Amino acid sequence: MTEVLRVGNASGFYGDRFSAVRDMVVGGGVDVVTGDYLAELTMLILGRDRLKDPALGYARTFLRQLEESLGLALERGVRIVANAGGLNPAGLAERIRALGLGAKVAHVSGDDVRERFPRALTANAYLGARGIAACLEAGADVVVTGRVTDASLVVGPAIAHFGWGTDDLDALAGATAAGHVLECGTQATGGNHPFFTEFDATAPGFPIAEVESDGSALITKQPGAGGAVTADTVTAQLLYEIGDPAYPGPDVVAHFDTIRLQPHPRGVRLTGTRGSPPPPDLKVCLNSLGGYRNSTTFVLCGLDIERKADLVRRQLEGAVGAEGLTWTLARTDRADADTEETASALLHATVKTPDPKRAKGFARAAVELALASYPGFHVTAPPGDGTPYGVCESAYLPRETVPHQAFLHTGEVVDA
Repeated sequence: MTEVLRVGNASGFYGDRFSAVRDMVVGGGVDVVTGDYLAELTMLILGRDRLKDPALGYARTFLRQLEESLGLALERGVRIVANAGGLNPAGLAERIRALGLGAKVAHVSGDDVRERFPRALTANAYLGARGIAACLEAGADVVVTGRVTDASLVVGPAIAHFGWGTDDLDALAGATAAGHVLECGTQATGGNHPFFTEFDATAPGFPIAEVESDGSALITKQPGAGGAVTADTVTAQLLYEIGDPAYPGPDVVAHFDTIRLQPHPRGVRLTGTRGSPPPPDLKVCLNSLGGYRNSTTFVLCGLDIERKADLVRRQLEGAVGAEGLTWTLARTDRADADTEETASALLHATVKTPDPKRAKGFARAAVELALASYPGFHVTAPPGDGTPYGVCESAYLPRETVPHQAFLHTGEVVDA
């Protein structure tokens, strides 16, 4: 066992930089490459995919990334852990095996609890890191999961590497903090940072955590890559989606107010994180279809902007009804403008409705105003027929009622 486990992130969301997996495998100098593909919106997207084809439900981009990167990872001894399994980790694992490279592929399951929430399109409990650890301990080269906490992608490999037990709370909390920094990819290395002018933010590299046996970690980035790892960039990511400093997870409550940041020549060290036992319940993400949405943007140019906006409001509400219809007037115009663009304001209209025919009728009604409304009528683009929209809610289930299973590459299934 080495004193440090080097874990690199290569995805912060479904749609992140495609080349990042290969780049991290080839040039990151890491032991494990992780990828976070699952936001709440992604679960809804995957749920809709599964409605069309039950064999889908996973992040298909990840499979394409492995087509060009898995062989290289096997040659270099780099293991890959990703939550790209989404709603179908078993299906994704089988597709990876079908690449024919001889990789030992395992997956984690048990998070899908739809049977307890029959009106939801997706219902997934946030599992912890123990299933990932079990797969790696058994020798897996690739581990794919469904809905686990984002930090578990780092905590699981650390448990497997250092042999932490459930009572090693401070170490688990430290790895959770490191995982939280890595989970959003380049957001920890200068992406979306308010002080982006202080470094080269053109092409920030993906972050790496060098995790130590006590859970302390050095946050750094791909060698030679752009961006920066500073106390400011790391703090900004640590505070991302954080409420109470006691950050609850399925493996540990990490007390973020105990984290100490220490500057380092290659980045920032996280030390001192304290942990306490996890809560008895697991959070569940519920996605359901809320109805249908359609929208368009009217361009109002010149004089009488407010009156023009009032006219088109009355006309469209008269045609489709006011229920579920919202308006936003963006006064992008300015007085004495010398171009049409700077003399124009934008009126955004959006309808949400349970009736797909009404959503489609909204588009027709908006277009029919073309020669019958305010002078200079036009829209930024013709509206479409409308699309379904989702509603995300949270629920909680007792931990002991949610299965957490590791499906090892040997065919054995173990409870985590």
